[in-house]
Amino acid sequence: MSDEMSGDTFTRACESLDFPVVVVSAFDGRERSGCLVSFHTQCSIEPRRWLVCISKTNHTYGVAAHSEWLVVHLLREDQHGLAQFFGGVTDDALGPHEKFDYCTWYPGPGGTPILEGCDWLAGRVVERFDGGDHVLHVLDIIEAGAQHGPARQLGWQAVRDFRPGHEP
Repeated sequence: MSDEMSGDTFTRACESLDFPVVVVSAFDGRERSGCLVSFHTQCSIEPRRWLVCISKTNHTYGVAAHSEWLVVHLLREDQHGLAQFFGGVTDDALGPHEKFDYCTWYPGPGGTPILEGCDWLAGRVVERFDGGDHVLHVLDIIEAGAQHGPARQLGWQAVRDFRPGHEP
């Protein structure tokens, strides 16, 4: 990092961005988990690939690290409550329960939860890279669900004041 740029300067430069936020779900064959993610993007047209970055401090990271599949749920502006639930509650804080005990879902590829009421992308994990405090998961998108049509996406600006369920 150059002497001219501090972490505070970087943060201020990024504050006006409004990344769409998504919920990512994982299933490692034993445990289901899910979390709110703001670092994600399409990274290839052919083959269809999506990049999802999950914080190493997030409970979902441990499950995703051993999952063959991940599902990316595209949140609409009216799904603020769902975002707050998946962003502010950790699975390890729920004792014998998991987040998916408190919402409606059905099993997708590899048994990975698909949240009812969301458009979604399901992909097989083809690569994982250490990105610093996040691990980057490259997904080969195999299935998708789009029942809700075009809608305003829920953006990071709408959730930036959430208190994360895990330490940053």
